[in-house]
Formats: sequence, structure tokens, C-alpha cells
Amino acid sequence: MRDLEKYRGIIPAFYACYEDDGSVSAERTQALTQHLIDKNVKGVYVCGSSGECIYQSKEERKLILENVMKIAKGKITVIAHVACNNTADSQELAAHAESLGVDAIASIPPIYFHLPDHAIAQYWNDISSAAPNTDFIIYNIPQLAGVALSIPLYKEMLKNPNVIGVKNSSMPVQDIQMFKDVKGDDSVVFNGPDEQFISGRLIGADGGIGGTYAVMPELFLAADEALKAGNIARAKEIQYKIDRIIYAMCSCHGNLYAVMKEILKMNGLNIGGVRKPLASIIPEDMPQIEKCREMISTAIAQL
Repeated sequence: MRDLEKYRGIIPAFYACYEDDGSVSAERTQALTQHLIDKNVKGVYVCGSSGECIYQSKEERKLILENVMKIAKGKITVIAHVACNNTADSQELAAHAESLGVDAIASIPPIYFHLPDHAIAQYWNDISSAAPNTDFIIYNIPQLAGVALSIPLYKEMLKNPNVIGVKNSSMPVQDIQMFKDVKGDDSVVFNGPDEQFISGRLIGADGGIGGTYAVMPELFLAADEALKAGNIARAKEIQYKIDRIIYAMCSCHGNLYAVMKEILKMNGLNIGGVRKPLASIIPEDMPQIEKCREMISTAIAQL
């Protein structure tokens, strides 16, 4: 029997950590990993959208995962996103991830060309075959990937015994119920959109993987605990605060990840900026970023 409990909880999407010259930073990657462990999160999701994987080489992605695992292995759950725009590179990253002992690998569908379901299934099964002893999670993010995970495709993928569930980042919250209905508690479905964390959990998500968790893990952990305790009013109150913070962070010129990294820097954790073509923060952003930092601090203090 697989241990699915290790996936049920708050799993921040790990941010890319760069040196000041823009190169991947081993030291800062390790520092962010330890920071999140200290916050008592369930795990980390490495080299996904929040990790800027689209703008990184295979070698950089390997370096990032290696340094996460130096700190995290045996302490928290590690899910490695391994998808590339071709099968061979994805398989190479999958095999590398398994060699490091990650708990699971994950993959978006192939992007740009809109492939039929059978080709997407072949792509995912080929990736899984390169890590035959590792759990596999499908990453459904149709608004960016350009293709949505259908129920027939999901059922086809579940013929692969390594497939344990879905990281669902589609916006319709009912998609979580649809995926959960297929295999129930023998699967894991993660809520993706942070703005609907509580809604996703209420309709059946086992936990969450989110891009804003790492800048305010205390709030998501508290919202999740409130839900577990049956205190829906408190969970909703925290979710509202989270959403206001997200909207405020998204109002800057700089990319959301650039803003969150600046907040972490203000709080004493420097993990660098973002990689072009993502927009960096500009001086005019700083008052709003400080406001966002204060919103997070105040919300945490009120827990």
C-alpha cells in the first residue's frame, strides 16, 4: 500500500533561488528549503511554475533539486516537476529525481502543440517509465498548458500503477470533485489556485500546492487547521485575508514571484530575483510591496 498521507497537507511550490548575477544558487536553495521546513509545511513542489522551470536548463533544474534534497530528504515530502518540451529530457529529469529519492514526480502535458489524448498519455507514461519506483502526479493547468486533463484521459492514466492523482490548477473548483470521484481516497487531488484553497479543500482536495504558500505559509497552515477542526467561519476569514494579499501583490509592475521574493528579502531571506522575461520589480513597486509585507505580518499576528 502506498503512503498517501504524506501528500495531504500544505505543500508550497518552491521558488527559483538565484545569485545576484542570475545563476542558480545552491546556497540560497538550501536556505529556502530549511526556511520552509522550519515553518512546518508538509512538503515542497520543486521546479514547477513557481520555480520558473520553463526558463531553466536541465542542468539547472537538476542542481536545484539536488540542493533541495540535501536539506529536505527524510524530513518533508518532495515532489519534483520534471516536464520538458520533449520526452527524452523529461525522462532524464525523472530518472535523476528518482535517483535522489524524491517522493513523487509530476508533469504538465506537452505544451504548444495540441496533442490528442493518446499522445499525452504516451508522453506521461514514458516519463513515468524512467522513474519506475516513484509516484507520478499529473499537473493539470489548462490556462497555461493549453490543454485540460479530461476524465477519460485521467482514467487511462490510472492504468499506470504509479499514477496517484492530480495537482489541479484549473479554475473551476468542481474539477477537483470530478477527479476525486474517479478513485476516491485511493488517490490524491491537490488544490492549485491559492485564491480558492478553502473551496477546493471543502469540495474534496486532500491538500494544496500553491505559488503563494512560501511567502505566507502560516496563513495556509492556519486555514487548513481551521477546516480540519470544522471551523468554517475562521477558515473563510483567513482565506479572505489571503486573497486580499494576493490581489495586492498582483497590482505591482513586477511579476508576482518577483514581489514575493522581495517580501522574503525584507524578512531576511534573500533568494534573488526572477529570470527574464519575467518582469522584475521597479522602484515604484516598493511602497506597495511594503504594504503587502505588512498585510502578511498583520494577518499572521492575528492568528
